[in-house]
Parts: sequence; structure tokens; C-alpha cells
Amino acid sequence: MSITSIGENRHKVTTATLAEMKSRREPITCLTAYDYATARLVDEAGIDLLLVGDSLAQVVLGYDNTLPVTMDEMLHHTRAVRRAVKRAFLVADMPYASYHVSVRESVRNATKFAKYGGAEAVKIEGGVKRIDIVKALVDAEIPVMGHIGLTPQSVNAMGGYKVQGKSLAAIENLMRDAVALDNAGVCCMVLEGIPREVAAMITAEVATPTIGIGAGPECDGQILVINDLIGMTFTNPAKFVRRYADVGAVINDAITGYKQDVIAGSYPSDAESYHLPKDTAGALDDVMARKRVMRLQQ
Repeated sequence: MSITSIGENRHKVTTATLAEMKSRREPITCLTAYDYATARLVDEAGIDLLLVGDSLAQVVLGYDNTLPVTMDEMLHHTRAVRRAVKRAFLVADMPYASYHVSVRESVRNATKFAKYGGAEAVKIEGGVKRIDIVKALVDAEIPVMGHIGLTPQSVNAMGGYKVQGKSLAAIENLMRDAVALDNAGVCCMVLEGIPREVAAMITAEVATPTIGIGAGPECDGQILVINDLIGMTFTNPAKFVRRYADVGAVINDAITGYKQDVIAGSYPSDAESYHLPKDTAGALDDVMARKRVMRLQQ
């Protein structure tokens, strides 16, 4: 089976598509991608929503967390992904400090992702505290993916990556955030690192499609970081990560084999080398022969 035959529905995914999928109770599939090649594979496999996540800070750029990644870096990777994506709904993550500013500046930054990055929506973290920004983006006709629960850009305020919504008060706050985002008109919302039961309550309460990551199976969709899914990270995966391949090991084996062949002199072989045309080779042999004669006569 070819990659392009995996995705059964080749129609372009839009905000309307996501809403229809929730109403039909059809699971929404989502993954991250950060470069042209990976995005093309993800898109051709029929994934519905593709997020250029600020997780690229860690899995691509080598930062310790998502905070250092910049607007320029996010835009660079969003443009690369845009060139590959034909079907999936493309969302760009707004990095830390790009919307922790005035509403006007937040809208200006989000506009860059739509105008120059080709994103069809932007993702911002936070609920009630970000509602003014969400409403302004929606008014500016920029679709918004919300993100509540464990919000990685708040890692310092949260004191680490911890499951959220474990007390009644915390559950109430999460529900308030979810309803506020729903009323503000987000096109979907990520529920990260919250108990399954809480995610199920939120999903049943809001009209907005919910996308879970470490939030149980009752969400309308699921998302994973592509590097986690294929084993291309250098840290222990979170509890919710299911690895479907160990691409890192495959790459390591390939590199090791290449090194061994170069050292042994078996790469490149004669068959992997270019050769002169016969007439040129013959003429070159004559030239070299004359040069050898001249050296002997000196």
C-alpha cells in the first residue's frame, strides 16, 4: 500500500470539517511536524490536523523547554511545513511572549503566521486570562486553537510538568476555562495533562472539538509530538506516549553501517562510481602514457 492511499478522505480539512467531525463523533487525528519532509508524510497519511508546535524548541532545536523559541524560528518552520501540506488543517503555535503582551501586538504576531507562514489557525495557551486575545483574534478572522490544562509555556509558574485538574477547585477552573474558550469561538482546544474523567466532562460540555494529549480517550481527537511517536527523542517519553516505531535506532544503524563501509573501503563501490566515456578514457590513457614517457626521458 502506498503512503498516499492510506488517507481515505482527501478533502481539505477546515474549521467546518472539525466541527462536523465532532457532531458525527468521528475521531480527529492530529500530529506535530516541523519540516517539509515530515509534514508531507503526515499529510499524505491522512492526518486531519497538523500543528507546528513550539515543541520544536526541544525536539528540533535542542532547548530545555519551549520558552526560548522565537517568532522568527516558528515562522521559519511553519513556512516549510506549509509547502508540504495539502489536506490537513494547519495550525501554528504562538511562542512564549508573542501573545503575553498587548492585544494589539498579539493580533499583529498572529497575523504574521496567517499572512507569511500560511497557517490556517494559531494556538495559544490559557483560558479565561487569554479570552480578550482570543476574541480579538477571532474578530480579526484568525481561527484559534485553545490550549488548557498542562500548558508547557507556564512550566515555571506550575513548578514543572504536572497533571492539572486533580482537585475540585482545579476542575472548576478548567471547566471555566473551557467554557470561556468555547464561548469565545475557538475552532478547537487542546486538553493536556488532565485526568480522563475531567477531559470527558469538558468534551461533553463544550461545542468545540477537544484534542487530547495525556487526557484520555473521550476527547474528540488526539495529538502527539511526531518525534515521540516515532522514537526520535532523547528523553524518556511521558506516560501517555505510545511509540509506533524506533526510527532513532534505524537511523543509528544506517549511520554505523555507512561508517564501517567507508573505513573498510567498500563504499563507494565501482558500480556506485561515475566513469568516463570509452573514447575519453582511451584518449586520457594516451595522454598519461605520453607523460610517463616524457618523465622517463628527463
